[in-house]
Amino acid sequence: MTLIPKDTRQIIRVKKIAHATYETPDLDQQIEYYTNVLGLNLVAREKDAAYLASTIDHHSVVLRKGGAAQCVRIGFQLGTDDDLDAFERQCQAQGVKTRRLKDPEPTITDMVAFEDPKGTLMEVFKRPEPQTQRFPNKGIIPHKIGHVAFHCVDVKLVTKFYLDVLGFRESDWMADFFSFLRCGPDHHTINLMGTGSNRHFHTAFELRDWSHMQTACDFLSLNGYKLLWGPGRHGIGHNLFCYHRGPNGLITELFAELDHMNEELGYFEPRPWHRDRPQRPKVWAKDPNASNYWGIMPTDEMHH
Repeated sequence: MTLIPKDTRQIIRVKKIAHATYETPDLDQQIEYYTNVLGLNLVAREKDAAYLASTIDHHSVVLRKGGAAQCVRIGFQLGTDDDLDAFERQCQAQGVKTRRLKDPEPTITDMVAFEDPKGTLMEVFKRPEPQTQRFPNKGIIPHKIGHVAFHCVDVKLVTKFYLDVLGFRESDWMADFFSFLRCGPDHHTINLMGTGSNRHFHTAFELRDWSHMQTACDFLSLNGYKLLWGPGRHGIGHNLFCYHRGPNGLITELFAELDHMNEELGYFEPRPWHRDRPQRPKVWAKDPNASNYWGIMPTDEMHH
C-alpha cells in the first residue's frame, strides 16, 4: 500500500479539532468524571446537556443525555481568514449534504453540519480565539483534546472523506487498516481503524510531559481507575500513552510528546526516539514496534 499522492488543490481545510460530543445514559456521573478526575471546567449546563472546557476552547467536550454511551459529533474549527460559505460550497461540490445551523452552541454563531460515511456528525465553524479559559485547580488538567479514534467498517472510504471534504492529511498508516490523519501540526487528530464496525474507539487528551503522565496515573489509581494499556511509547506518532475507561465505558487516552509535522519540509520535527531520520509519513508494518516501542501489547479489552 502507498499513501495517497499529495493533493495540490487549494482547498479550505479545517484547522483544528475543537470538541467532541457524547451521548451518555448518566449525565451527572460523566460530569463528575470530566471535572473531578480529568480536570475540565463545567462552563455551561442545560437540562440534558453539559459543556466542559479545556484551557483553550469554551468547550472541548459536550455531554448529552442518551440511551447508550457513544461519540455522536466532532467539532472542527476553520481559520480566522477562512470563508464558511465557501467551505459549505466545497462540501456540496463533493456531493455532501449539508445543513446550516445558527447559534447552535455557546460561542458558535454559525455552523455547517454534515455526516461522515460512518454516521458521525461533523460540525464545522469559526469563532473568536482564544477563549481564555482558566486552568482548573483539580483533576489531571490536560492541555486540550488531541484526537478521537473510531472503529470503521470501511476505513479507506472514511479516510478519503476526511481528506477530500475536511482537508485532512495522511500522517501514517499501519498496514492497510489503520489511518492517522492530521489537520494541523499534531501528528494525528483523527484515527480510523478498519475492524468491521462503526463505533468510538477512544478520545485522547494531551498532557505536558512524562512527569504529568506519572501524576495522572497515580491520580487515576487513587480514584479507582485502572489502566487498560500503558504507560508506553507508540511507534506511530511516537507519543507517550496510557489508556483507561471512563464511567460510561468509553476509553480515554492520555498522551504526551506527540510528533509535530513541519509541513514546509515534509517531515516530523526530529526527536531522539525516532528510528527514521528524518521521520516522514509512511506505511508501517503491522508490527509490535508500531504499537509500542517499549514492548507491551494492548489487551483484548482495548478493542471491546
